[in-house]
Amino acid sequence: MDFQRELDARGLNCPLPILKAKKALAEMQTGEVLKIVATDSGSVRDFQAFAKQTGNALLHHSQNGLEFTFLMRRK
Repeated sequence: MDFQRELDARGLNCPLPILKAKKALAEMQTGEVLKIVATDSGSVRDFQAFAKQTGNALLHHSQNGLEFTFLMRRK
């Protein structure tokens, strides 16, 4: 899937991946997609809750070893 911006949140623990994603999404246009790569094991739950709370769509999430990748579309 195409994305317009990428955020490297590897090595950051909660709540920093969410806070950095929130800031990045705020700088993007409606409909644009942000790719986030994180290593915090709680980030799956955190990004699901973040999507519900903010209305931004969590399009995809996957795990590759200790890395978690998320694609979010700005509302």
